[in-house]
Amino acid sequence: MMSRILILIFLFFFKTSSLFAEVINDIKVKGNNRVSSETIINFSGITIGQDISAKQLNDSLKELYQTNFFKDIQFDLSNKTLLIKVDEYPLVQEIIIKGIRAQKTINKIKENLQLKEKNPFIESLIQNDKNKILNTFKQSGYYFVKIETKIEENSNDTVNIYYEIDRGNKATISKINFIGDKKYKDRKLRSVITSEEDKFWKFISNKKYLDIERVELDKRLLKNFYLDKGYYQVKISDAYSQIIDQDSFSLTFNIDSGKKFYFGDLELVLPSDFDPNKFTDLNKIFKKLKNEKYSYRNIEKILDEIEIIALFENYEFINANVIETVVDDKVNFVFEIKESAKVFVNKINILGNNITAEEFIRNTLIVDEGDPFNKILHNKSINKLRSKGIFGKVESKIIDTDEAELKDIELTIEEKPTGEIMAGAGYGSDGSTFSVGIKENNFNGKGIILESNLRLTEESIKGSLNYRHPNFMYSDRALSTSLDVTDTDKLKDFGYKSSLNSISLGTSYEQFENTFFSPKISISNESLETTADASSAYKKQEGSYFDASFSYGLNFDKRNSAYQPTSGFYSSWYQQLPIVSENQTVVNGYVITGYKELLDDMIISTGIYTRTVNSLSNDDVRVSRRLYVPSSRLRGFESGKVGPKDGDDHVGGNYIITFNTSSTIPYVLQTQENMDLKVFFDAGNVWGVDYSSSMDDSDAIRTSTGLALEVTTPIGPLSFSFAQVLSKASTDKTESFKFQLGTTF
Repeated sequence: MMSRILILIFLFFFKTSSLFAEVINDIKVKGNNRVSSETIINFSGITIGQDISAKQLNDSLKELYQTNFFKDIQFDLSNKTLLIKVDEYPLVQEIIIKGIRAQKTINKIKENLQLKEKNPFIESLIQNDKNKILNTFKQSGYYFVKIETKIEENSNDTVNIYYEIDRGNKATISKINFIGDKKYKDRKLRSVITSEEDKFWKFISNKKYLDIERVELDKRLLKNFYLDKGYYQVKISDAYSQIIDQDSFSLTFNIDSGKKFYFGDLELVLPSDFDPNKFTDLNKIFKKLKNEKYSYRNIEKILDEIEIIALFENYEFINANVIETVVDDKVNFVFEIKESAKVFVNKINILGNNITAEEFIRNTLIVDEGDPFNKILHNKSINKLRSKGIFGKVESKIIDTDEAELKDIELTIEEKPTGEIMAGAGYGSDGSTFSVGIKENNFNGKGIILESNLRLTEESIKGSLNYRHPNFMYSDRALSTSLDVTDTDKLKDFGYKSSLNSISLGTSYEQFENTFFSPKISISNESLETTADASSAYKKQEGSYFDASFSYGLNFDKRNSAYQPTSGFYSSWYQQLPIVSENQTVVNGYVITGYKELLDDMIISTGIYTRTVNSLSNDDVRVSRRLYVPSSRLRGFESGKVGPKDGDDHVGGNYIITFNTSSTIPYVLQTQENMDLKVFFDAGNVWGVDYSSSMDDSDAIRTSTGLALEVTTPIGPLSFSFAQVLSKASTDKTESFKFQLGTTF
């Protein structure tokens, strides 16, 4: 169409270029049916009495073509009368989408089309709209869509447009590759990203489909992973995909990690009227970080510390600029605190939240309407929204108002699906397991987590329904409640069966920085059945029990990351106290685990685990409440077959303690991308039998050492452990080799 416009303009120019400017006494329009003559004259920009030139006529012709109402336009200027001849495009009467059932999808397609119903039909735009439809489906993972178009002409100078769409199958990811100077094994990098390879058992997971937005998320996750490892100049080149067959792709990430960087000089620059003594904690952080490995998380901690100081010292109108300079393998930082203009938030407009309640979004914001506008706190508000995990995008725009000291904030939210379905299965030396779960992360549009799970093992069935409100009654405290049903059948090994039903109500919140308190009240009913094979102690406890208890946890978290930490430690104290209980059972527990990365991918973890269970009334602790060492904390021994023994039965103990240390081995199996090797040392003890003083192994310290091999196989992740027992009690049963094969669907 554009070529014809240019030709007409060219011919018209030569036809009129020899004419002098002429006054227009009259304008007439011919050929128009739907567009009124007055509208056409108005679009042309020509008025009666105007002294018009050839150039002005050319400009007018362009204006009329740009309306997209006409496929042909001609000017005829004679005797000071301008005749405008037009040939109108037909109108689009209806757009029919075939092959798609979901009305929501049809509406989305029509919204993206350039050709609209009741608008002019321009045939050259059909191909553009086909491309838009293809892109719409690609965003949902359909890369092999076929589209056929049909134009139906009606008698009233209108047309119907038919799009016959065959979506085909969703494009799956058959292979994920990492190339370039990546430093880390593919197995490690696959654990960082969210996309997954398509396997035959992945019949529920939607992460196996090629999704543009998920790939972009994966690139950000990879970059953050390398930045946290000290690779300050890492580059994650655009991921590209390659068609393998008719419905699958290989996905490749090109990584240039560069060299590792360290923190150099860190400096704080304050306005002249600020008190430096109020920022002494920052200077302590600076001294601690110097010459340490660069990590972007530490930069975030520094900015968080600046935010805390700003809140406590009432520095309401400040901003922090971060200036970075690279010298060899060091990165120097200057944190420049500046006073900003005294501006307040006038209004906050929230767009795009069709499901999420506006009150939930507003309650997440640190800066609210009427507050001083603080850029640091505003950015943290946006990051808090993004961290909720229920939004695809969160963008903000600061808008000027008529008053210089007032600003409007426009938040644009893009919601994403928040429901999850999970299924998993495993098989190993300890038997087989199967689990299934359904989870909604934004129930009722308030960020409420509602989750239901079912877990089956060879000895037990456990079902649970959990509800968690992250900010109940705007108190900055989470409210949680759960309903649990557990049936444990140990008739074969121990001669007893236990059925436990419980309901709990609790809360959790950050009491101090990095310190979390979580009290809970629980009510339970338990029924114990025994057979002739049970010991006399078990038979003695047969019956039904009602318990009400109060428990609490006190957690101190100094890890650099909750997922795959490489530094810091996690400390947790737990206690359960009886309110109403026949046995008056008290449970105490403490766990601490520390992490240290000595070399790339060489992470040492060391931890202590303790647990005690006793009765305040000196009664025997119920058999179902007795303690057994978790098999993951004492490898080399059969699960549940360590500690005091009553006849042929291992009955657990009243006390447990374990010490564990393990380390990845970075330079062994270096060329095996799907294998990781660890070395471990475990030590532990379980002792105390309150119903008999003759069964006590308090002096028998169990120790073991060995290797753990983790392999990614075509049928799921496979883990082996080879353990050599160093010391044990005579009644313990050992197990040198253990394996576990498990996956999620």
